[in-house]
Amino acid sequence: MKAATLIIAGFLTCLTLCSLAQEKLPIKFGRVNPSDFDLSQQKIDTGVNAVVIADVGSSWFEGNIKGSFSLIFKRQTRIKILNKNGMDAANFSIPLFSNVNTSQGEEKLDNLKAYTYNLEGGKVVETKLETNQVFKEKASKNWVVKKFTMPAVKEGSIIEVSYTVNSDFLTNLQPWEFQGKYPVLWSEYETSIPEFFKYVFLSQGYKNYDIKKNDQTQNTFNITFQNGASASERISIPGQVFSNRWVMKNVQPLKKEPYTSTLKNHIQKIEFQLSEIRYPNQPTQPIMASWAKVREDMMKDEDFGFQLYKNNNWLDDDMKIIVAGAKDQVEKMRRIYAYVRDNFTCTQHVGRYLSGSSLKAVMKAKSGNVVDLNLLLIAMLSHEGIQAYPVLLSTRSHGYTHELYPLMDRFNYVVACAMVGEEKVFLDATEPLLGFGRLEEECYNGHARILTETPEAVYLEPDSIKDRKLTTVFLTSTDKGKIQGSYSSQLGYFESLGVRERIKEKGKEEFAKKLKTAYGSDWKVDSVDIDSLKALDEPVTIHYDLALDNQEDIMYINPMLTEAYKENPFTAAERNYPVEMPYSFDETYVLNIEVPQNYVIDEIPKPAKVAFNDSEGYFEYLISKSENLIQMRTRVYFNKTNFQPEEYQNLREFFSCIVKKESEQIVLKKKKS
Repeated sequence: MKAATLIIAGFLTCLTLCSLAQEKLPIKFGRVNPSDFDLSQQKIDTGVNAVVIADVGSSWFEGNIKGSFSLIFKRQTRIKILNKNGMDAANFSIPLFSNVNTSQGEEKLDNLKAYTYNLEGGKVVETKLETNQVFKEKASKNWVVKKFTMPAVKEGSIIEVSYTVNSDFLTNLQPWEFQGKYPVLWSEYETSIPEFFKYVFLSQGYKNYDIKKNDQTQNTFNITFQNGASASERISIPGQVFSNRWVMKNVQPLKKEPYTSTLKNHIQKIEFQLSEIRYPNQPTQPIMASWAKVREDMMKDEDFGFQLYKNNNWLDDDMKIIVAGAKDQVEKMRRIYAYVRDNFTCTQHVGRYLSGSSLKAVMKAKSGNVVDLNLLLIAMLSHEGIQAYPVLLSTRSHGYTHELYPLMDRFNYVVACAMVGEEKVFLDATEPLLGFGRLEEECYNGHARILTETPEAVYLEPDSIKDRKLTTVFLTSTDKGKIQGSYSSQLGYFESLGVRERIKEKGKEEFAKKLKTAYGSDWKVDSVDIDSLKALDEPVTIHYDLALDNQEDIMYINPMLTEAYKENPFTAAERNYPVEMPYSFDETYVLNIEVPQNYVIDEIPKPAKVAFNDSEGYFEYLISKSENLIQMRTRVYFNKTNFQPEEYQNLREFFSCIVKKESEQIVLKKKKS
């Protein structure tokens, strides 16, 4: 019995030790042994160019000599370069916040230590990064970057970097990305936050933490206040410290796949926003503003809304000409929008503030950034008594905004919202080919804010727009046994926009040339015509004549012609983040073929219908034949644009079915004489 007890006790002790070992960082920074170069026991894909062996960060607070607290961030990382394509992992950029107009000044990079380790003759040879190999660059008004490239790097090198960032900007609690360009074997982040500071934690990603722990301890913070040139006062403040630790192991990199807005929306990371400060025996200081406060501040800002409230009588003469003869407010709105769109050049398609000029200067220059042009549009609409407001949004490639918290760096674009009764009309005058009441597909990225007196959330969802396309093809036989006919396709709005952009850039002749090339040598394309090319509110319609100059004994005709889905856009075996289509769509294709009298129909594809998630989408392929007539109708329809990772395999199989079916051919055989 005692022996059994000892065995059980020993087994439990072993489990405890194994558990502790799993929670402990498996390497020791600053010490690289020959065995560390061997990663054969790790599950690493053969196509990987570099591996992050460990990436560890921590943030904590210390009392400083400025009468406040400083934020200290420490990072240690070890990376192995597997081949020459992974050399860019040896390039480092460390951003530092700067505001020289405040007492905080600029964040400081301290204790930078960087070494490259190479295995030569069974021995580890280290090369140190020298101070003169670190360069400083001004990235923007409030950011500088310290840059360096690790020395003596080659295939097989291990690089190790450690540093601290000392910051007096309490809003800059460092975020942490557990995922990056290369696989990460161990990623760890820890924060220790005194009770005086309340932060909102914003976590995203689709992988669960391997370790997630929190703790609470007591600490005392020493703060020094400067009283004049020489005198100072030191106080000690006791307080609870709340610690959090997150660890992820074997994190695979995210690869950008088709139908992805931006990987920034999906990368595994955690961010922090300071919401309030609560020092002992002092009133709470709110830091994170409400949407109402954001709106108030922005509309008073000289670089944003202040100019909308100024006396804009300098517009009087121009507006008389622009709206002359307009029969109602809607026509005025259309004319004002068209005037700005057609007569102004957008110099930068991102921004949250005016470029520095007044709206009057923008009017004179006939150019400006997206904020310049769309605020001018709002000012002109307001001049004519039309209710109009700025709308803050984020483009798809920039990432999602946060509905609950007004995190302003998440916004990068401004459009206008004009009111027609209770109806909202969104306008963007920066795109010269965009119709009235239309936005680019990039703008349909979910939550946005209309800066009305009580800021209103609006949801520009991709699901809310549908691109409808109708293609009809009629082919008849001639007396000489040839097949000829007509093609007509009314495109969806966004496809129309793409056609207009290509023709503007390359011309109609080049567009027609590419169209003809797509058919190959058997088909002849003539009389290409494009309707509504300049009617920007309307979809484009493409027409042309077709002729098949093929009188072989056996003719193979793909009834989809050039309209088939030739490749499945979803090639990856699996996907760990959502599929994000830019808009829903409804594509219908109709074909009628009159078979020449000297041919018989030998074979046609079989009809098919496939539904996706009941009513969220479907594909139908209907085809029938009579003695000398073939009729076909296909439709691909989706009323949903966002698909979760668990839906990916079904979506992939759905499109595989479409590609396979639309590759099938009609077979005609010449009659025996």
